[in-house]
Amino acid sequence: MNTLRTTMLLAAMTALFMGVGYMIGGSGGMVIALLVAAGTNLFSYWNADKMVLSMNHAVEVNEKNAPEYYAIVQTLAKRAGLPMPKTYLIDSPQPNAFASGRNPENAAVAASTGLLQRLSREEVAAVMAHELAHVQHRDTLTMTIVATLAGAISMLGNFAFFLGGSRENNNPFGFVGVLFAMLVAPFAAMIVQMAVSRTREYEADRRGAEICGNPLWLASALDKIARGAEQIPNPDAERNPAMAHLFIINPLHGERMDNLFSTHPSTDNRIAALQQMAREMGTKASASRRDAGATSPVDEPPVGPWGRPAVPTSSAEPARPRSNPWGRSPTGPRGTGTKGPWS
Repeated sequence: MNTLRTTMLLAAMTALFMGVGYMIGGSGGMVIALLVAAGTNLFSYWNADKMVLSMNHAVEVNEKNAPEYYAIVQTLAKRAGLPMPKTYLIDSPQPNAFASGRNPENAAVAASTGLLQRLSREEVAAVMAHELAHVQHRDTLTMTIVATLAGAISMLGNFAFFLGGSRENNNPFGFVGVLFAMLVAPFAAMIVQMAVSRTREYEADRRGAEICGNPLWLASALDKIARGAEQIPNPDAERNPAMAHLFIINPLHGERMDNLFSTHPSTDNRIAALQQMAREMGTKASASRRDAGATSPVDEPPVGPWGRPAVPTSSAEPARPRSNPWGRSPTGPRGTGTKGPWS
């Protein structure tokens, strides 16, 4: 199903790219656009992840220079049955994270310094589990290729005014074609991005909650990230808005997360779904303990990777994640002063 979905999305983006080429330069422009799209698809398959990481100035870390952060990802990858992905850090005060890579064997996950500063250990684990869920579902290939093609379509639309609209370019639609290339094509590319993003986020939330052990950790993290993204700008994302759908929460400053044209589903709806999942997990765990009897080993609630109960132990709201366990203000790879939680 994922292979079919990826193929359909690539076909749609390629057709849109060719349509923009035809609007600008007629049949010749369409052929050129087809060749460019084919080259872009090939390039994206092998290099889009590296390009996205570079655009965000992500720095690779390991167990020596970021032991706590690296250990979280390593533990979660083992729980998910995934190869250890390359782990990156983004020097940005906005709390956010994303995953990239063409397959689980060539995957990368990245978190911002703001995420490590503002979230507790459990919340950080939940966010990285969400990103690993994207890796496990092979969403990352689709996400990175669509981001690359959407950016290329937007760039082509910007060039339309200078390249199209003249007889020499064999534009069959004149100014109307140029207008389509400038306005409609980038909008259509955004629609495709939204189609990719909305359903996969819910599925990654569900699987991420299973990997980390507690849906409420991710619910709490989403709330903090959404509030942080509204207040703190991300200049790299603002310069490259086609990448917005890669992040766990829309990184564009001031964007409402629940409007019709958002690349992400409503944060409130995602939190509500996770809270419902926590209630269902608690109900099933309680039923299992009752069926097993008081002397059964399962009488104790299951434990998550951080030694905390993985499901609610009562109908009341479970204990919330602890405050930031590092108690330090990260300064980022390029910062100075007090060491951050990755050191």
